[in-house]
Amino acid sequence: MDSYIVSDELHQTVGEHEHEHDEEGNKMFGFIVFLLSESVIFLSFFAGYIIYKTTNPNWLPVGVSGLEIKEPAINTVILVASSFVIYLAEKALQRHNLWRFRLFLFTTMAMGSYFLVGQAIEWSHLEFGFTSGTFGGMFYLLTGFHGLHVFTGILLQLMILVRSFIPGNYDTGHFGVNSTSLFWHFVDVIWIVLFLLIYIWQ
Repeated sequence: MDSYIVSDELHQTVGEHEHEHDEEGNKMFGFIVFLLSESVIFLSFFAGYIIYKTTNPNWLPVGVSGLEIKEPAINTVILVASSFVIYLAEKALQRHNLWRFRLFLFTTMAMGSYFLVGQAIEWSHLEFGFTSGTFGGMFYLLTGFHGLHVFTGILLQLMILVRSFIPGNYDTGHFGVNSTSLFWHFVDVIWIVLFLLIYIWQ
């Protein structure tokens, strides 16, 4: 009789774990679909940029010879490096090292903020605006839309950082952390393409 009860409880526990696993898997699948839809938007922007650039003989605004590369390149290195830092944060959480998780996550947020500040400084020193021809419009649209995603990523990181102080919050799963990390990698990859298109291919 006792062995029957233990077996029944064990079966119930296994069933609950499988249900939680399936629920996290379904959530992540939905999030990946969301990122794919975001990719379509960015790909359409990339295609538009390439078409306009290759078909417009007067691509750059009057009086503008090109974009400064040094500072954006430094910002790019910082942003791409932050992907490795948030990966370390994920690993720290998997090892139940909350303080290391918080440290790496805070560092990622700081690196993302550095990127945004650098972009704002760049914008303030540019000699053209959003209405300065097709290039001006595309430049601010692409970098601004991407900057909005970076800002969103930092907010998501702040949320999971705050939630890490709630006792037992991550005992039942890490979906919020894993999806935020995946979003951050996505934002970084998009920026690499943008940097190549806008700054390298001038």
